[in-house]
Amino acid sequence: MREEKVFAIRFSGLYPLYLKKAVSKGRTQDELDQVIRWLTGYDADGLQRQVASDNDLETFFAQAPAYHPDAALVRGVVCGVRVEDVEHPLMRKIRTLDKLVDELAKGKAMDKILRR
Repeated sequence: MREEKVFAIRFSGLYPLYLKKAVSKGRTQDELDQVIRWLTGYDADGLQRQVASDNDLETFFAQAPAYHPDAALVRGVVCGVRVEDVEHPLMRKIRTLDKLVDELAKGKAMDKILRR
């Protein structure tokens, strides 16, 4: 998929897919929200406003209050792409979020997901 199409994906459409993936693997919505808030700096209300909005991923990340500096520690492969090798800054943020959700769904401990 071309980058422009990925950037135009609505966060409100992606969030339920992340939630379904997490819940189907025994995780909770609170855990998913914690991971997203850690990465982006949104508080609970801010995240829910994003879920309720029509914002695309580009806007979702542009409006993020504080992208976590430890996000650079997220490494590995998601969707056949090595996260640390992604050059485009926005695409790397998107892939980082995907990787964190994958780690959550795979049962990784929250402390490890949040790079503590």
